[in-house]
Order: sequence, then C-alpha cells, then structure tokens
Amino acid sequence: MVEIKGLTKIFGIQHAVDNISFTVGKGEILGFLGPNGAGKSTTMKIATGYVPPTAGTVRIDGFDVLTDALEVRRRVGYLPEHNPLYLDMYVHEYLEFIGSVHGLGGAALRRRVQELVDRVGLGREQNKLIGALSKGYRQRVGLAQALIHDPGVLILDEPTTGLDPNQIQEIRQLIRELGQDKTVIFSTHILPEVTALCSRAVIINRGQLVADSPVADLGAGAAGETIIRAEFEQPIDPAPLLALPGISRVEAEGANTYRIRAAAGTDQRGAISRLAAQQGWVLLGLRQEEQSLEQVFQALTK
Repeated sequence: MVEIKGLTKIFGIQHAVDNISFTVGKGEILGFLGPNGAGKSTTMKIATGYVPPTAGTVRIDGFDVLTDALEVRRRVGYLPEHNPLYLDMYVHEYLEFIGSVHGLGGAALRRRVQELVDRVGLGREQNKLIGALSKGYRQRVGLAQALIHDPGVLILDEPTTGLDPNQIQEIRQLIRELGQDKTVIFSTHILPEVTALCSRAVIINRGQLVADSPVADLGAGAAGETIIRAEFEQPIDPAPLLALPGISRVEAEGANTYRIRAAAGTDQRGAISRLAAQQGWVLLGLRQEEQSLEQVFQALTK
C-alpha cells in the first residue's frame, strides 16, 4: 500500500507539489495523470526516496520514506521517466548487477534474471550491450530492473515510452498481471492506457490534486452534469422536460433533436421515456453521452 498525506515540495518559490493526499491499495493499478510540469515525476521521486519532501508524508507498506528509507527501497520497484542504464554493460550483466544490489545471488539470481528476460520480451536481445538496443528495448531493461527483487509496489513513470504498438500491448498485459497482487502507480500521457489498464485515476495540475476517482466515474464528475440526446418524430414543447426533477436545460439541435442537461451522476432516460409516452411523443432515440478521458483531462487541467 502507498499512503500519501499532505505531500508538498517547494523549489525556491515554486510549489511543485502542493498538499496532495491519496492512497493506493494492494492489487490496484492507479493512473497518475497531469500535464507536463504538473508535479507527477516529483511526487514519484519523493515516493521512492530520491527527493525529500518539504512537508507531508509518504508511507510504503507502513514505512516512512524519510525515516525507513532502506525498508522502502526493498519494497519498491521504480522505473523513472529518463531510464538510467549502464550502456556499456550487457543485458544479463546489468540485471545481475542490479539483483546483487538487492541482495540476490547465485543460481537464484540467474533464474530470476532469465525469468524477467522472458517476461518482458528481451529474449532476442539478451546477449547485446544495452547501448546497442533500441529505445523500446532499453525501456524493457528498465522495467526488468524495477522487477528484479519482486517488489510489492511498482512506480512506473511513462513505462511505454518508445515502444511500438505491439510492444505496448505486451507491456500493458504485463502490468495487468502484475497489478493482480502488487500496488502499481504509473504515469502516462497516452490516455487510452489509463482506460485500458486502470480502475482509478488521480489527476494533478500545477502541483494540486484536481481529481481522484474511478476511471468510469471521471466523466460525470468533471462535467458536473449529465448530457442526454433525445430524438423525436416531431418537434416537441421542452417545458414538460424542464419540469422533470434534475433537468436544468433543454437545447434544440435540429428540428426534432434535443440536448438535455441533467444533474451529474443521474440517469434521466427512464423518466424522459415515460414522459414521452404520457405526452404522446414518438421517441426515436435516447442516448446518454459520456465524456472521453481526453475531454475530462482538458477540462481539469486548463
């Protein structure tokens, strides 16, 4: 589990992270979103012990990143945005070195390295120098080093950067599998990844938390209203619709099509259908709109 409370980081006069709080549980994959400069990478660096906070706390499985730094490092696997690798080392050599730093050794370490080479798709590249690998394969090496000690918490900053579409699908599937028994936080600018992988998303903007919600609920929460499109066989008088509880506005979009605005989190389609029958209106179509994650992101971070 990752617990972040009142986290603040100030550089000079800039609040890179400004009093944010959220918790991520075991078996949860959290999408951590925000525009460039929002404070995502700073938050991840604090959570992994690379940067101290100005105020607030981060706890990993109950251990504080400041007072229990070694215990935190034993429990966290971290893939930073700019993947630092020793380019003059071979893939196996590098992973064995990282494993030894975590206290692994002997046959167990060699088995673990081979397991990860196969799992992250490095089989054909495993005997190459890291400097000879493409950016996508270097990203896979970075993911393998984050997993080498089988951590309970994974913090991944842009993990699919540089991967081709096939590789992205493979890494997404790996993250899904890892998320079954680990706590996973990953940031990305590829918003469909959040929809595909995450049950929940946290969005920050200018260092402040602006959303913390299940992905499925983000649209209604950001919009502050529900929008329904209704098509009738003939023009109608909108007054009866406006009399329904929770409906705030009815806008004509054509001769027989109307855009109906209602309170967020409500579903007025049943009430509209019943009203149409009472009024003798022939209802041809009734659809509740959902905002895309891109629209939500833009609305929250402008």
